[in-house]
Amino acid sequence: MNLKKIEPLSNDYLESIGFSWHTDPDQTPYIADELVVVSEAECEAYYKAANELYDMFVAAAEHVIENNLFHELGIPFNLIDIIKSSWENDVHWHLYGRFDLAGGLDGKPIKLIEFNADTPTSVFETAIVQWAMLKFNNMDEGKQFNDLFEALSENFKRLVTLEEDTSGFDEHYEGWKILFSSIAGNSEDENTTRLLQSAANEAGFETEFAYVDEVSFSDEDGISFNGENYEYWFKLIPWENIAVEEGELALILKNIINNQKAIILNPAYTLLFQSKGIMKILWDLYPNHPLLLESSFEPLAHKKQVKKPFLAREGANVAILDENANVEYENGGEYENGKFLYQEFAEFNKDGKGDNYQAGVFFAYEGCALGFRKGGVVLDNYSKFVGHVIK
Repeated sequence: MNLKKIEPLSNDYLESIGFSWHTDPDQTPYIADELVVVSEAECEAYYKAANELYDMFVAAAEHVIENNLFHELGIPFNLIDIIKSSWENDVHWHLYGRFDLAGGLDGKPIKLIEFNADTPTSVFETAIVQWAMLKFNNMDEGKQFNDLFEALSENFKRLVTLEEDTSGFDEHYEGWKILFSSIAGNSEDENTTRLLQSAANEAGFETEFAYVDEVSFSDEDGISFNGENYEYWFKLIPWENIAVEEGELALILKNIINNQKAIILNPAYTLLFQSKGIMKILWDLYPNHPLLLESSFEPLAHKKQVKKPFLAREGANVAILDENANVEYENGGEYENGKFLYQEFAEFNKDGKGDNYQAGVFFAYEGCALGFRKGGVVLDNYSKFVGHVIK
């Protein structure tokens, strides 16, 4: 790998741009003092891979819905109707997601690891921090595959136009308002949500922010805050958490959608994309596709593989198994009783110290930005964010 050392951004500087989660629990910096050097051709390959994969995910989701395979993907039963409703109506627009990919550098083939389609993290890091890394080091900040903020703003406009061309936004926009919400007490989630709010403001929407416990939900009246009703509600809260921990809210949201009182972002159907179980559906539909890794609901025969929970996050309960299905490495977590996917092991690009580098490619109507995370055998919440520069 080609890495370029840079002067690290100071904590004071990061906080001045609204980035407060700069230090990990072990007191090491979360933002790496290096950039991955990539070529124009490598960026183009990541862009094309994201676009092709998204089309494949849409086909896989359609297959799941048509064949009623929700249980196989570990989808909570109380979300099935919401997923179907959001899938069937184009107004439920998928705002953004992030593909996690192995390879793509130094000739290694790009392979899909998973798709964070509902509440992907690293938005602030990708859109703002890695751009600041170049500027802070007197480098050309345009030398990145990084149009995330602009792509988000354009995709907000598509909530109204429902098509690629957004030039008719002003003509069709009727003063609809978007309420943005995160859970109180989490600065990362709040600042990420407020960044998305800024992109919606840039698009021309009227917006407001409220913590989720300040928001009112009603079957008949929809979603409101401080006496104002909102046509759109963006929530940085995973759909599966709503289903399991807030069952009453899940029911109200179903009725709100059915009564056409509000549109929720990201839509419920993104949970189909989010479930690791869809990797098996993709392999069934596109066997041996060059972007995919063999995936199954049962251990793979005679292959090194990764065992991962369908709906876990941050590497929890992920295990590496050898060719005989013996555990080589395993992370702890709270998902040991859920459903698991077995996915063929993929080699990540590595640096001279043996750290693994995973590409994250954001998708907002199309592939729009690249960033990297580096870490150990399994990338978890101690992995570092690494920016990039195009050579």
